[in-house]
Order: sequence, then C-alpha cells, then structure tokens
Amino acid sequence: MDDLRRYDPSNPPDPPDPKDPRRAALLRLLIVLLLVLGGVLLVHELGNMSRLQDCVMSGRTNCAPIQAPAH
Repeated sequence: MDDLRRYDPSNPPDPPDPKDPRRAALLRLLIVLLLVLGGVLLVHELGNMSRLQDCVMSGRTNCAPIQAPAH
C-alpha cells in the first residue's frame, strides 16, 4: 500500500534538499581519502619496521644509529 502512495497526485513528493547529496558525497570522499592516507602511512611504517627487523636478525649492531648531539 505504501508503494501506491508514491503515485497519488494529492500527495506530491517532498522536493530533494540540494545541499544534502553534495555534502554527503564530500563527507564520503573525505573518509575514503583519510582511509587511503592512513593505509599509505601504515604500509610505510611496516616497511621501515621490517627493514629494521631484517637488519637485527642478520646480527648487525648498527641498525638504528643514534645521533649524538654536537658539543
């Protein structure tokens, strides 16, 4: 019965709000961009940690050199 109300001429549909679709699309785009940026940063950090672990596992002692402040 609800489907028939859609076609009732005495009950016109509400006009769509022009701001909502664009705002929702921009919000979704922002969320996707944040997820992609987070994924890129995560992959970069995991790569650095993997290289450090490979260095340590090979028996080296200077894998993460510490820079001493100049006197």
